[in-house]
Amino acid sequence: METLGALARKTLVRHGEKPAVKDSRGTITYAQLKTNVCQLAHALMNEGLTKGDRVAILMSNRREHVELDIAIALTGLIKVPINYRLHPKEFDYIVESSGSSLLIGEANLLENVSVPVKKLDVDKEYDLFISGHSDEFPNIEVGEDDLFALMYTSGTTGKPKGGMLTHRNMISGAISLNMVCEITYDDIIGHVAPLTHGSNFLSQCALFFGLKQVIFNKFDPKEFIDDLEREKISVIFLVPTLVNLMIHEENFDPHKLRYIKSINMAGAPMAVEKLNKALSLLGPKLAETYGLVEAPLTITMMPKEELAKKPDSCGAIGPFVEVRVVDENGNEVPYGEIGEVTCKGSLVMKGYWDNEKATNETLKDGWLYTGDLGWIDEKGYLRLVDRAKDMIITGGLNVYPREVEEVLNQHPDVKETCVFGVPDEKWGESIYAHVVLSDETQQVNEEELIELCKNNLASYKKPRKIEIVKELPKNSYGKILRKALRDQYQLQG
Repeated sequence: METLGALARKTLVRHGEKPAVKDSRGTITYAQLKTNVCQLAHALMNEGLTKGDRVAILMSNRREHVELDIAIALTGLIKVPINYRLHPKEFDYIVESSGSSLLIGEANLLENVSVPVKKLDVDKEYDLFISGHSDEFPNIEVGEDDLFALMYTSGTTGKPKGGMLTHRNMISGAISLNMVCEITYDDIIGHVAPLTHGSNFLSQCALFFGLKQVIFNKFDPKEFIDDLEREKISVIFLVPTLVNLMIHEENFDPHKLRYIKSINMAGAPMAVEKLNKALSLLGPKLAETYGLVEAPLTITMMPKEELAKKPDSCGAIGPFVEVRVVDENGNEVPYGEIGEVTCKGSLVMKGYWDNEKATNETLKDGWLYTGDLGWIDEKGYLRLVDRAKDMIITGGLNVYPREVEEVLNQHPDVKETCVFGVPDEKWGESIYAHVVLSDETQQVNEEELIELCKNNLASYKKPRKIEIVKELPKNSYGKILRKALRDQYQLQG
């Protein structure tokens, strides 16, 4: 297996005047991309950075993400991508934790970083920083097991941890993603999800084929649908929340998505009822993958042709990983039995940066313990049940929040829902739910929703309380923060 830099070199040389990257400032060709990348690589080395040094990146979606990826890959540096939607305290933590020598980003974000680190303003200083340097590829030996990135977890269960991803990890994920999205030489790749994380793997796929990438800087459902049509985007990465927002846009016109061949959904499972609605509107355009920072994107893969047949599954086991479902003692459980999902293979990280304790808790005998509960059928398809830490125990009985959410999502007026456990002196935990309606003017009440649960679930699984709210708390990647709602009620109690 090669390195990202070696793959990029071939593409940059081969495709010359073909359009490479478009953002709000215009389009550059592969020839221009090669010049920028080589100059950037030499500028970084001229700054005194050497193989293994960390470069933190803090900016919204823009062309420089692609240039930095390739330059860092060519020089053996390690990138530390930071989601610009995080809190400034998280900026500081990640920069300091990673020991980054240089922070490249936009001025309005850089000013929020207070820890001591050399900063480069991508708008005012970047062009000058790279100008005058050689436009030839640097001659630095980089191996497939060298680190390429420290990808920090979302921090929903504590301080973010830096997953150490190698060139082998990244290429394994990109090849798998390429397979499930069925990418070919004719495709145009779109980016609206953060290029700091999931969408970055589609960027690597673009480099396999020399494809044009179009980078969007914001997501407004109506405008974005028009953007997809105008740019003739055929492949894009979206979290389920964004798909849901698009199909609920007023006067949604599926014809505007006619150029779309594949929408890769990842980040969190989409409720079956919502998924079926999306499929009915979009047709077979949705593919699904399941992964973590620690084993990015493609532990399992569900091609678009299969998703409608198995909407409750997140796919079959990917090509660069083995998967087992185990009990609390680490023993593999039979098909159909719920346990913790574990995996190993070339997709799995080396460990957590400067955190041996967390590494040893998560990686055991070569297996990554994901913290996700699920079960596998005889054909190797995985069904996720919930995060192990999200399971509710009421009266000594286990309740998986997703099971209750699937029932609530059957209601035609329910847009989103989150089910969680609240401390209860008698039962240990009570089941609560927050629900967002598709239209706030709808007359849907708590009793109606509880009755829906009563008619579809065992009595002990129905929520004790359901609150209709305007929105659910989400992190910067669009994932619903179940813990935030739990904590809210614990504080009230």
